[in-house]
Amino acid sequence: MSTEESRTTRVLTDVVALCSAAASASSRRLTIALGGAERTRVIIVLAAILGLSGADAATVGASASELRSGLHITNTDIGLLVAVSSLVGAVATLPFGVLADRVTRTRVLGLTIVTWGGAMLWSATASNFTELLWTRLFLGAVTASAGPMVASLVGDWFGSWERGRIYGVILAGEYVGAGVGFAITGNVAALSWRAAFVILALPAFVLALVVWRLREPERGGKGVLASDKGPPPPEAMAREGEDPQATDAQRLARDRGLVPDPELVVAPAEARRMNLVHATRYVLRVRTNLVLIAASACGYYFLAGLQTFGLEFSKDQYGIDQALASSLLLVIGVGSLAGVLVGGTLGDYLLKRGVLNARVLTPAVAAGLTAVLFVPAILTRSAVTAVPYLVAAAFFLGAQNPPLDAARLDIMPPLLWGRAEAVRTMLRSLAMALAPLLFGAVSDHVFGGGRSGLEWTFIIMIVPLGASSWLLFKGLRTYPADVATAAASANDAPGYPEPRDHWGL
Repeated sequence: MSTEESRTTRVLTDVVALCSAAASASSRRLTIALGGAERTRVIIVLAAILGLSGADAATVGASASELRSGLHITNTDIGLLVAVSSLVGAVATLPFGVLADRVTRTRVLGLTIVTWGGAMLWSATASNFTELLWTRLFLGAVTASAGPMVASLVGDWFGSWERGRIYGVILAGEYVGAGVGFAITGNVAALSWRAAFVILALPAFVLALVVWRLREPERGGKGVLASDKGPPPPEAMAREGEDPQATDAQRLARDRGLVPDPELVVAPAEARRMNLVHATRYVLRVRTNLVLIAASACGYYFLAGLQTFGLEFSKDQYGIDQALASSLLLVIGVGSLAGVLVGGTLGDYLLKRGVLNARVLTPAVAAGLTAVLFVPAILTRSAVTAVPYLVAAAFFLGAQNPPLDAARLDIMPPLLWGRAEAVRTMLRSLAMALAPLLFGAVSDHVFGGGRSGLEWTFIIMIVPLGASSWLLFKGLRTYPADVATAAASANDAPGYPEPRDHWGL
């Protein structure tokens, strides 16, 4: 070996060693930040589940141009591909919600993720639009397990004092997955949209095996994973005579003497026995839950349209190519990622400081700022001008979801977490299913298609973001009482009316 070759080999070896050391250091810091190896493994796996779903949804949008030319379809057809998956998923979510409250969740997730991988490979073999539509329909049915299963597991694995922060990390996986769908598989799709679906399918089989091996937590928030950082903070510990599983928000409600709604107080035994119809009627009678569902649906509605047509809009509006547009959306995704991490932590921080409405107030403000910031980003024709607005808007869009998800666990009895999340996911999925179809149809048939059509479509579709903020500010009035009701329903906690064994329907 020559001297030059030896020098090159040494340099490469040093670079590999430095990268390995940096990766190990980052892994150690992450493990410390998340409270230990077991907690970190669980959080990363749950984030990967949502990430796989997000990557799949984003890949359809990132491959829009190639799908149109390869299968000879329109924007409306692209929207339909996403819509059917979401619609079927919305219906399938309900039985998965029942399963989440009654079976071993890790095993169900493991089985469904294997099926995800098979459905993605099937998508890559589609020879025409009809066949691809059928594959998306099947995929929507199996991915429906993620929402209720992950929500129920988060409630049982992590304490109420940190759920916003933990949800932020887990939801970050969804945004990372969407970024992968846009930036990586989107660029692969420029060569072959079939290859993009194959690349996306391969990690699913590994993830399924990891999920299958996870330990199932005890229900009702009693299987909380201990943190290496020590015991829960003093303000999160139950006082003598209190329910040990009460959340921080519920303890604040108790301290302030808030009275629960006697019509909605339900005993744990009754909550466990509720069938799907009764459980659905119950969760839809909780006023704050309706507000949170509607607000979440508005945000995800816009996000679904952005995921489907954002890449194409960026190319036409800012005059950039596929690779640069994918990179732009990746930068925007970083803003969203920062938002989900900050939003959940901020909601937890304010709650610990005695702000009972923190998990509703934080997304209410963030939703309003999101709507305002998207307007100049859509109207400008310069990518350089648009970037700061887009990143800031994406930050506040991402900041809404972790505190909202944590708030839903505060206002629902633990034994209804799976079914409550299923109802929420179903209604959210309906909005997400409607979004791509409406975005495509409005762009093609109302505004005439092309760059101008998408521009005006995005401007009109900002309205739901403003509606989300308005709804959340209204929810500030009902949230405290619903928190108190959930606390009274947890068990026969002193200071609250005795839970009834039956309630009228």
